[in-house]
Formats: sequence, C-alpha cells, structure tokens
Amino acid sequence: MGARHRLGALSAAVLTAAGVALIPATPSAATPATPAPPTGPVATGRGGAVVSDTVQSTEAGLSVLRRGGTAADAAVAVAATLGVTDPFVAGLGGGGYFVYYDARTGRVSTLDGRETTPRAGDEKMFVNPATGQPYDFATAVTSGLSVGVPGMLATWERALQKWGRFRLADTLRPAIEVADRGYPLTPALRTQIANNESRLRQFTSSSELFLPGGSVPAVGTVLRNPDLANTYRDIARGGAKAFYGGAVGRDVVDAVQNPPLAPDHTITPPQGRMVLDDLKSYKVVDQAPTHIRYRGLDVYGMAPSSSGGITVGESLNILENFDLRKMDRTQALHHYLEASKLAYADRNRFIGDPRFVKVPQDALLSDRYAASRACLIDPAKAATAPVAPGDPAKPGSCKAGTATATPDTEVHTNHFVVSDAWGNVVSYTNTIEQLGGSAIVVPDRGFLLNNELTDFNFAPTQGSAPDPNLPAAGKRPRSSMSPTIVLKDGRPWLAVGSPGGSTIITTVLQVLVNRIDLGMSLPEAIAAPRASQRNTAAVTAEPAFISGAGGLTALGHTFNPQAEIGVAAGLEFLGNGKVLAVGEPTRRGGTSAGVLFPTR
Repeated sequence: MGARHRLGALSAAVLTAAGVALIPATPSAATPATPAPPTGPVATGRGGAVVSDTVQSTEAGLSVLRRGGTAADAAVAVAATLGVTDPFVAGLGGGGYFVYYDARTGRVSTLDGRETTPRAGDEKMFVNPATGQPYDFATAVTSGLSVGVPGMLATWERALQKWGRFRLADTLRPAIEVADRGYPLTPALRTQIANNESRLRQFTSSSELFLPGGSVPAVGTVLRNPDLANTYRDIARGGAKAFYGGAVGRDVVDAVQNPPLAPDHTITPPQGRMVLDDLKSYKVVDQAPTHIRYRGLDVYGMAPSSSGGITVGESLNILENFDLRKMDRTQALHHYLEASKLAYADRNRFIGDPRFVKVPQDALLSDRYAASRACLIDPAKAATAPVAPGDPAKPGSCKAGTATATPDTEVHTNHFVVSDAWGNVVSYTNTIEQLGGSAIVVPDRGFLLNNELTDFNFAPTQGSAPDPNLPAAGKRPRSSMSPTIVLKDGRPWLAVGSPGGSTIITTVLQVLVNRIDLGMSLPEAIAAPRASQRNTAAVTAEPAFISGAGGLTALGHTFNPQAEIGVAAGLEFLGNGKVLAVGEPTRRGGTSAGVLFPTR
C-alpha cells in the first residue's frame, strides 16, 4: 500500500525514545519523572540542550540525552525525527554538514555529507538537448535529474561511529514512534504543502502522502507516516547498507529514473541519472573545519564543498578591520552589508568542490587578504553591486576588478544544535534543498528526494574565468550551509546556524555580529530583523529591517522585502555546565528549545 497520512487522535503523552537501552554512568542527576515538553523558543539549564524546528524532534534529542547518549547520538535522533515532522526540508532523501566539538580532545571536526552527482552526470547535464539551452529552474527542480546521491544516512552512521554511544537502531526509535503515532499538522507545514500542491499532484506517491483525500489537510490534522516508520525499521535491521545498495536504495533509484507520475500529470520531467552503484559508492568526507580568529574568539565552520565557513570567515575578517562597537547602528550595518557583498563576490568566483576545483581557502581567510577587501568599503556610500572578486594570490592591492552576476537558486533547509552533559556540541545543517525537494516521494518509503543538483550553475557564470560550480560526475554542488561553533578561551561559547539557501551565510554572520559586536543577548541576536546582501543590486531584507533603514537608504542601499529570512538556532555556554538554548520566537511559527534540567 502506498504511503499516506492517516487521521486519528494524537496521544497527549510526552514523546520518548521508547526502547532505547539505558547506558549507565551519565554525568547528570536523576531524570525528572515527567519532563515538560520543549514548547518554547528559549530554555536555560544543565545536562544538555537541543534547539530544532519542531517540538517532537527536540524532545527526541532530549530523550536520547536522558538515556546517556552523547550529542552525536541525540543529533541523529533529532535529524531522523525531523524527517517525519519537517519533511519538506529534512529527511533520508537529502544531505548536509555536521560540525562537532569533542570535549575529550578539545577539537572541532566536520563531516561533509553533501549529495553527489551520479557518475553519469556531466557539465552539460542541465542543458536541454532539444534546444541546446539550459533547462529553466522549474523544469529541472521537479525531476529525477535534480536528485543528488543522498548523504544523510551515511552522515548519521559516521557520526555515531566517531562520537556516539548508541547503535543507529536505537537513535531511530524516537522517529519511528512519531511516524507511527502521528503529529499535528502545523501552520508552517500546511503552508509548505499548499505552496507545493501543484508539484505534489504530479506524482501519485507524493499526493497520497501530503494530500490525503485529495486536498491540503487542515491545521491540527494528525499526520502519520507508516511507510517512513517501516523504512526506518528496515534501516534499523539492515544498517545503512539497506539504503546504500539494498532494498531502500533500489526503490530510490527507481523513483529517480521512473518517477511515479500521476495519470493527469502536466509535466514531462527530464530523467534522472542515478544508478544503484552511485549509492553503493557514496562516502562521507571527514575534513578539517575552517578556522579564523575574530575579536579574540575562535570561529569554526564548514569548509568546501560548503561555501559557508569561508564566506562567513572572510566577512568577519573584513569586519575586524573596523570597530563596529564604536559606530552608530547605520554605520555598523552598512559595514556588515558591504563586507558580505565583497565576500560573496569571492565565494562565487573561487569556491566549489575542492576535489574538482583548487579553492584558495588559506588565502581567502588570511588577514592580509581581508585588509585588501576592507579598504574597498566606503563609509559614505554603498558600492554598486555586483562588485568584482578580489585576487587572493595578490592581496596587496586595493582596487576593484570586473564584476559578474551569479544566479541564486538555493532555497531552504533546516538547522539544529545539540549539547550534552560531557560538553560535546553539535551544529548540524541538513536539507533536501527546495521546500519539498524534487517533490518526488519514494513510493512505499515515505520520504521526499532532494533537488540538490540544481545548486550547480547550469551554464558558466564567470565570463572568461573558470566557473567552480559546474556539474561533474561525483562532484558535490556548492552549498551555503554554515553550521558554526565558536570557542572562547578554548571552550565552547556559541553554536549557531540557520536554513535559508544562500541567505544562510548572512544570517549566521548577522547573528554573530549582533552578539559579539552590537551588544545583543543571544535571544535578541536571533530575533533581530535581518538583511542579506549577497553581491546583488538590492539587499533582501525583512520588513522590520527596512522600516528602520533610513540611514542605510541614504548611503545608497536599496531593499527587496522578504517576509522571513532564515530560522536560526543557537546555544550559548554560560559556564559551570549551564547552557542557554535559543530558537526563533516567531519565524516559521516559532521553534523549539529544550534543556535536560531547566534552571533560571
């Protein structure tokens, strides 16, 4: 029977990781008998913390922490449960980037679980052979051609191997319980379904899962996903091999190559190129993080294939040439916008998958190069965008070159943060890309497939210079995901990140600037109105930011309104084992922060 949501009564019981074996010798005190569900956006306490998009996923992580799991164990439980309760931005059909602080070693490490191009892919895979022109985005995105080889489950497996105490099967149990029992449809998820209704109707499996009875369900409807619960059970029994070459993988490949088109479909999607050997050969990449020093702090982020760590790091290095704390609000925000404009020019020109492109990471993150970019910021006026990239090989000059515009097709994702009682920390961003990914639900498996390969440029964008982000067999598309961990005096101080496609970088950057330079608390830094300058003629900004931007307008900044930018999640470590967990108070309807043992 195909996957479908079923209606029923939602149990009022607190979601727990039923059946997860208790591991003794947890460093925390006795577990509360009836812990309160993590329904608010801010929590303070000890013993570990989780901030994620949904109450169910945050509670899944806390339930694993209660049973003695590490931050890595809890992170897998959170991610798997988000695949149930936040299915348009998370799940087995996607990938992401995992940043981990290991309290035992005092080191930050990262896992690149980004999706890869099938081996049959090539530089012209998004060029329509009938016309010789690139496919339009709408055609490419709702197709098997856009589906990259998923890295999500492989990332979970690798994280548990390196830093976990539980088996994969144990960490999947909270998600299985939620998928079996159901959860109430939120306004945010209903909006996502409604906005993608026409795409979902193209595929029988997608309609069955998200349009029960043929229509968008009402807010509060209890949604169940027994097919995903059974898929998780198959993985619990067979391990990740069930996906990477086994029965689940075969169903993935069939859906990519032969999408389950509805009888009344109105699209003819280009065929996907993934085969089972692509899944069998997928590898997560263990790699060193990016690292910069900013105002005496150590800022660690994600290296390529993500552009996040370099672009956030370069922006901060540029800003360190100025004392934002002594500036008025207009000048501080002007410098923030101009720094990200310059860093984005370099991102577009130089960053791609380092296994295919020589990325000048050290040069881009050098203080000397930052100084050569900082001198281009005019406090009296905004530079006309797009600005030109610099020359990391010759950082001594202070002059502009030739600018090129780069398309922006990244859309959304999710981010969460976790800590445990030992002091380990996870900052993890994962995604299926577009809201709803490719819109293809794998029949009888209960999850959407990504459309990550549309993060590649479909045709060259850099004029006579090489484009670092064209498709190639086995290549990872450039991402903006920016999971970040900040150390103060060698110990965790902040862990932050956000979804939002290419606005992720600026959201993380703005939260850091708000907290470090502008004197805001972490809740204030996350709640503050946002603006995103990505080397474009106009700044994308939330209405509340624009309403107070008169001084910036006078400096030449123009704005395009966007209702919301990002959905940030953060932890701040207050000392003596105490942590402040912070989500969004209003964006995406508010998110869920929880701690194991609440304190004031």
